[in-house]
Amino acid sequence: MGDHDEARARVGLTAVAPPSHRWLGPLVNEHGAAPVWDALLSGKPPPGSPPSAQAVRSWRGWSEGSRRVDPDRLLDSSAELGVRFVAPGDPEWPGRLDELPVCYGLWVRGMGDLRNLCLRSVSVVGARSATPYGTHVAAELSCELADRSFSVVSGGAYGVDGAAHRAALTTGSTVVVLACGLDTDYPRGHAGLFADVARTGVLVSEWPVGRTPRTPDFLVRNRLIAALTPGTVVVEAGARSGALNTAAHATDLHRVLMAVPGPVTSAMSVGCHRLLREGRANCVTRADDVVELIVPLGEAVPGQAGPLVPEAELDRETARVLSAVTRRGVGTAVVATNSTGDLEHTIRALGMLAAAGLVERCEAGWRLPWPRRRPGPRSHPPRPCG
Repeated sequence: MGDHDEARARVGLTAVAPPSHRWLGPLVNEHGAAPVWDALLSGKPPPGSPPSAQAVRSWRGWSEGSRRVDPDRLLDSSAELGVRFVAPGDPEWPGRLDELPVCYGLWVRGMGDLRNLCLRSVSVVGARSATPYGTHVAAELSCELADRSFSVVSGGAYGVDGAAHRAALTTGSTVVVLACGLDTDYPRGHAGLFADVARTGVLVSEWPVGRTPRTPDFLVRNRLIAALTPGTVVVEAGARSGALNTAAHATDLHRVLMAVPGPVTSAMSVGCHRLLREGRANCVTRADDVVELIVPLGEAVPGQAGPLVPEAELDRETARVLSAVTRRGVGTAVVATNSTGDLEHTIRALGMLAAAGLVERCEAGWRLPWPRRRPGPRSHPPRPCG
């Protein structure tokens, strides 16, 4: 079976099965999505032995649902709404998601490139019922991170999420991870925000169009927010905040976990203070603190020839293009000659690298960004950006 069959099968699985099922996920990883999907369609038993009677019942339910799904039609109807499907192995697939136990694929809407947006990224999450302090800090952090060419990833909810997305849009791009189909604006009050995000960034979901949000889906969605980036910042979190669930996923995935301290009298800071007290999170108060903690994972370092980029995040040809760019600047044709020799591929690679903040335009053509001077200590609270 070819890559096309595998991708179609993954499209079908997103429509009939939970995205993080403990039994089906490993089954797909072991046998491939296409054989599993064919078995569902034909009503055959699953490859291997189901671990329990409950698994058998689930399989039968998915099998019945699969006969009502046409992957090709679902792809076509999604495309009409500006939604595309990204499967593992596709150029837009973020390499960090390979560390998840299972992810059938992602539905994506927006003009940005998901993989490149996630190359330099930070998750900023927190309470929906955020205090003015929480939205202020979220906006300040996100604006400064975006100004340093980091994409901000969050869940699109009211409160901290919304403040983070809006601030990031003032100088950069952002990624919204939703718990429903991308034809549904949830929450509805953020429809305008989501439209703005789609112009430069992306909206992402593991569910196909037509899926409305359900309470358990938000907890499943949180693992994706944690997985897409090298680090997660919890700005505000009550004792039972969903942001703590995202924090737990970040820890499980060995991502850098950070938390912002808040007023000791605020119920919305209880979760952050618990993470800090238990030693599970690093204390951060501004963007510089965040960058210092994830610097080995992608930020430019003063005194070095260029940005530190995980090799797994760039394909070989794009890495060669990056190595051919200097700080003093070089023309596109010269970059092509010194790297791949293919001008068309070089232009495309330079565009992707620019979107990730790893190169920038200059009079000579392209150059590596110069490290920005770190600001000194502030004598007054920062003003939110935007």
